[in-house]
Formats: sequence, C-alpha cells, structure tokens
Amino acid sequence: MNAANRNLISGGGICGAIYKKAGYSNLNEVCRKIKTPLKDGDAVLTPAFDIKNAKYIIHAVGPNFRYTPNAFNELFNAYYNSLLLVKDNNLHSIAFPLISAGIHGGHLENPAAVSTKQCIMAYNKFVESFPSYNIHLILCAYTKEEFDSANKIKSNEKILKAKSI
Repeated sequence: MNAANRNLISGGGICGAIYKKAGYSNLNEVCRKIKTPLKDGDAVLTPAFDIKNAKYIIHAVGPNFRYTPNAFNELFNAYYNSLLLVKDNNLHSIAFPLISAGIHGGHLENPAAVSTKQCIMAYNKFVESFPSYNIHLILCAYTKEEFDSANKIKSNEKILKAKSI
C-alpha cells in the first residue's frame, strides 16, 4: 500500500520507494490515467509492475494534518477505502504504512499513535461489516519511534501485527 499524494506522483519516503521498486515509467504511466487530484481518504488500485511479492498497489491519500488538523475521518477513510479495494478485488492481504504519520503528521502530538488508532478502527469496522471475509493485515512503521508508538496502541487492541521496516 502506498501512502500517496493527491496527484499520484512519485514522492519521498515510502511513496518514493514503491515507485522505484515498481518502476517509475510504468507506474507513472498508469497513474497519469487516473483522474486526479484525489481527495483525502480516497484509495485507488494499480498493478504492482516490478514488485515481485505484490500483485497490486493500493494508493491511499492520507490527510496532511499541518493544514487540516482535525482530518481524522479522512485518515480513517484512507484505511477503510483501501480495505474495501482489497475485498472488491478478491485479495486477502495488505501491508499498510502508518498513513499521515511522517511529514503529514503536522502538529499532532503523536502521529503514529493517531494513525494506528484510525487503522484499528477501520479494520474493526471492516471485520464487522464483512465477518466472513478473510483478510491479513500488517501495519508497518518507518522508524523505531513509530514502531514503538504503534505497538503501545496495538497491545491494547491485540489485532494488528506491527512490523518495523
């Protein structure tokens, strides 16, 4: 899963790494065909191209809390809409980065904790809405600090497997 920007162009961090691994030209070409700009909380699916351990990339737009400090619904929707794309495409696993936990965390006291909570809430709603659909979710942290924050939240919920990359 790619923490995407509204125009689906290559960026830094996880987004840049995904574009590099998938192949810039192929991914850029398919993303240019998608009507942008997307809204915060939107999610779209593209092929994974050169990423060997994935069939697709889900690009979800998380809010930038620097400009929209109360965009918790949009963050929730980025996770939930991604889960719906997983189901709608008969997929059964997804690896999420902590959306809006890095530079887009703005002035939040603990962006990784906020993102983890929204991911858990989206997952719980998905499981409640589709109880017979089998899905495996991994939540990935970019830094050790994010990993520790996610694990503190996760340990209270006991549903997610946090993984540091």
